[in-house]
Amino acid sequence: MRAKTVLPAVAMTAVSMVLTLAVVVMWLGAAMPWLVALVVGLGIDGGWLATLAYERRLAAQGDHNRTVTAVGWSFGVLATAVLVAHALSVAHSAGAWLAVAWLPLAAKALWLVHGMWERTALTPVALDAIRGIQQEARDEAAVARARLRAEAATEETRLTAVTEAGARVARVQARTAQTLSGAWSTLETARAGEETGRALTSVTTRVTPGVTPRWELPVWGPMESVAARSLEAAPALTDDALDVIVDDIRTSQTPALSYREMAARFRAAGHSASEVRLRAAWKRVAA
Repeated sequence: MRAKTVLPAVAMTAVSMVLTLAVVVMWLGAAMPWLVALVVGLGIDGGWLATLAYERRLAAQGDHNRTVTAVGWSFGVLATAVLVAHALSVAHSAGAWLAVAWLPLAAKALWLVHGMWERTALTPVALDAIRGIQQEARDEAAVARARLRAEAATEETRLTAVTEAGARVARVQARTAQTLSGAWSTLETARAGEETGRALTSVTTRVTPGVTPRWELPVWGPMESVAARSLEAAPALTDDALDVIVDDIRTSQTPALSYREMAARFRAAGHSASEVRLRAAWKRVAA
């Protein structure tokens, strides 16, 4: 992995140094002895290479020096300036020389990228740990998504079942209401009819002679439940009071009433007493 960044930087550095040296020798060699031009070119390349080597040494130690970095970039800018000046001075191939004038700065940029890669590089153990953590997170996310989808499907099924059950109940209630409505309508028709009304009222019990009770429709609707009334719901009568009431009811008609008739009239009058006490009172007054 390290070779992927260091090899391009080394290759670009070598090309830029050779190009800078050749340009300095060719360009300055016409105005001064070529040995002097060679020394100038080697000086530019040597300074550039020396600062680069020192930067790499500091990077290997985990250190950084801004001054050395600035000097190195200065040599790179100087080499680029030499190439640009040479390209501008050549009339017949200025474009070609300008096209390669950026190589020194490109070499410095590649070394910068390589240094950043080294500062952020991780060991294989750390990379394996990171991959394991990422895989675990993906697994947990997949399980959570599957659980949510399953819960959503279950809830949808439950709501569908509840809705269908409610619809069935509503249909049954609607049919029942329709049936009851039809029956009530039939009764109302029978009650309103002249012949059927006369026939129905003729079989009802007459309360007063000569008066025919009116036949009423059955009540259709909610009914209130009537609580069972206890035999001893009313205040209990004393034995003496019970004897007086039983004797009055028994002798209210001649001949005297039987026990069953007396008991029926006793309860119809609203009096309350247990069967045992009522029979005991009857024996006492009839003795």
